[in-house]
Amino acid sequence: MPYSEVNVTIFQQLRNIVGGAYIHDSATQKAIYGKDKTEDLVFLPEVVVLPKNTAEISQIMQLCYQENIPVTPRGAGTGLAGGALPVCGGLVLSLERLNRILELDEANLQVTTEPGVITEVLQNEVAARGLYYPPDPASRGSAFIGGNVATNAGGPRAVKYGVVKDYVLNLEVVLADGSIIWTAANTLKNSTGYNLTQLMVGSEGTLGIITKIVLKLIPAPSHSLLMLVSFSSAMKACAAVSAIFRVGIVPSCLEFMERQAIDLAKNYLQDKTIQVKENTAAQLIIEVDGNHLDSLYEDCEKINQVLETFDCDEVLFADDEATKNSLWKLRRNLNYAVKDYSAVKKADTVVPRAALPQLLEGIHHIGQKHGIRAVNYGHAGDGNLHVTLLKEDLSEAHWNREMPLAMLAIFELVAHLKGTISGEHGIGWIQKEYLKLVFSPIEISLMRAIKTSFDSKNILNPNKIFN
Repeated sequence: MPYSEVNVTIFQQLRNIVGGAYIHDSATQKAIYGKDKTEDLVFLPEVVVLPKNTAEISQIMQLCYQENIPVTPRGAGTGLAGGALPVCGGLVLSLERLNRILELDEANLQVTTEPGVITEVLQNEVAARGLYYPPDPASRGSAFIGGNVATNAGGPRAVKYGVVKDYVLNLEVVLADGSIIWTAANTLKNSTGYNLTQLMVGSEGTLGIITKIVLKLIPAPSHSLLMLVSFSSAMKACAAVSAIFRVGIVPSCLEFMERQAIDLAKNYLQDKTIQVKENTAAQLIIEVDGNHLDSLYEDCEKINQVLETFDCDEVLFADDEATKNSLWKLRRNLNYAVKDYSAVKKADTVVPRAALPQLLEGIHHIGQKHGIRAVNYGHAGDGNLHVTLLKEDLSEAHWNREMPLAMLAIFELVAHLKGTISGEHGIGWIQKEYLKLVFSPIEISLMRAIKTSFDSKNILNPNKIFN
């Protein structure tokens, strides 16, 4: 069944639900809400609505379900896989006004929040009470917690603390027909029926619209130590990663940055505080945290002993906050720096961490074969490498011909290494053609059936994950 257009009557009904100030159909507003941080893609919606609560979202979905209008839920628009792009037009439903932290339950170490709260704001609020919400994607200063849940975001500290799914206890969700459900209970254990909570986490707005989130918290660690380690060989930097874990140490962060990425970020930030030697090919950022400094220094000493066997160069210990902040600012701006430098195509690859050297070597061979330079960085501690192909001054003909072949070859390599094609960015709009590399037809068919059972009219974020 073809989708319906947002006609004058429907527009007025939407206006009655949210109020005139919170519905937009101007060319300027549609252009703003028609893109996210995915490359330079833009898909214009017919209308943008900004509801303020669950009840309004329920009314909007009832109307869109009845009239067969596609709805694209949107958080802060920081996604990198096109998950918030309204590729079928219709209605963009922005969750930016659902921006309250509703309850901080210190006794049970839980927080209940609306989806439009900025992740870093939430982290700072719980930190003021001595509590900790560890998942910290690079965009945490602008991304919404709801978008993090929708993509099962991770970040540097996932290696020790896990990703978003490990902290979500319960969700309030509006379904495609406007029904409102809670997916579980606010308990640490739950073996009651199917796990609807974990099904919603990472579903990218294709199964329902998340309107309230109950998160588990943990006590905040008292101390952290940060090491910046330089290598003359990027392959040896990658090989050192799994060796650190094999001696029984689990860092709170273990990040990999190739030299090209470091230089681009330093230029982008105009940062002269961190000096990089001429022979440095790659760096690892290694953080350990806990409540006993002596133990953390022992861990750093053990890590240093491991690194020496991989011919590392200098090791910088960043034990003051200014140096730590400078290093993390550099790391968190890598994505923005690379995109500012050139048109790009990105891949969010994950392999077993011991396979990182093979992945890195293979990516560069593929890049050379297709005449495209690749820049790599990412969360090496959990095998998550962000691959960026750079267009630079390549002709449009060369880029359009060779880039898709290079991307396919990279994902085929990932599958061969028993990895997968997205670690934290999701599948969204741009990765769906590669899903068949890591899932069988039976597995994809099961996923399609789940989508249909939640959204029989296919109006919720259509053409994402699947065609």
